[in-house]
Formats: sequence, structure tokens, C-alpha cells
Amino acid sequence: MPEQKTLKRAEADKRAGRASSTQAGEFVKEQIDKVRAGKHGVRSAKQAIAIGLSEARRAGVAVKSPKKGSASEATRKKAATDNAAGQHKRVAKKSAESTAKRSRASTNALKREGSAGASRAALSKQTKSAAARRPAASRSAAAKKAAATKGAAGRSAAAKKAAHTRASRAHH
Repeated sequence: MPEQKTLKRAEADKRAGRASSTQAGEFVKEQIDKVRAGKHGVRSAKQAIAIGLSEARRAGVAVKSPKKGSASEATRKKAATDNAAGQHKRVAKKSAESTAKRSRASTNALKREGSAGASRAALSKQTKSAAARRPAASRSAAAKKAAATKGAAGRSAAAKKAAHTRASRAHH
């Protein structure tokens, strides 16, 4: 179950007109924080992201299911079920004890995993590989949109930060 503050942040994102992926990002961040705090582990950064997206869908964030061919049939089915649960269109209620059992089993399994999946290096690697799978035009459009929606003060701050980063990298 996501924390109240995560739900509130996602709600604020929705009110501010942010994209559903931005709203879902709050749930992903919560998962990564949980792993870093040692509440449970993950095998990879991808798994932490998947758990976060699943929780977001169940909380009613309109995250689309993956396209046919881009993910396994089971993953797509799970996404559809999560979306239905988030819209309160529960399909065939399962018996209470089996869901409690499943919930406990998945939590225990996650507790046995390590925390390396939420490390900076792992997340950076995942981000880079995900970006590399996208066409250059799509990445360029995203950057243009980011620059356009940032506003003058934001752009100035970003430029300062970039200059600072470049300066610190030059010293190494």
C-alpha cells in the first residue's frame, strides 16, 4: 500500500496538470526509497520501477499498459488488472485469505532480495539503457518540451547547475 504522502504528491501532480508518467514517478520514487531504507530489496532497478508502476495503476493513475510485443503477455495482463483495480472495476473478487497469503509471500520474497537494485549506479544504467531504446527524435522532443515548460528562472538554474557540474568534472 502506498504511503499517504505519496498519494498526496501524485494528487498534487494531477492537479498541476502533470503527465500521468510524472504522477506514477512518485510511486516509483517511494519504492526506491523503501529499498534504500532496507524495508525490502529488489533484484534490479527494473523491478523497483515495475512495483512502483503497479502501485500507481492501483491508485488510479492513468498509466497505459505496455504495447503488444514490448512486454510479455503476463505483464500486460497484470497492468490491465491493476488499471481495472484503480478504476474500482475489480474483476472477480478473490477470496480474502488467498490474497493475504499472496501479499505476505511477495513481501517475504522481496525481503530476501538485495538493495543494489536501487543504487545510483543501477538506476543510472537503467535510465541510460531505456533512453537508448528510444529514437533520437523522441529524446530530442522530450528535451525541447522540458526546456519550454521550465520557464526562465528554471532554465537559468539548470544552466548554472550544468556549468557547475562541468567545472567539477574538469577538476577530476
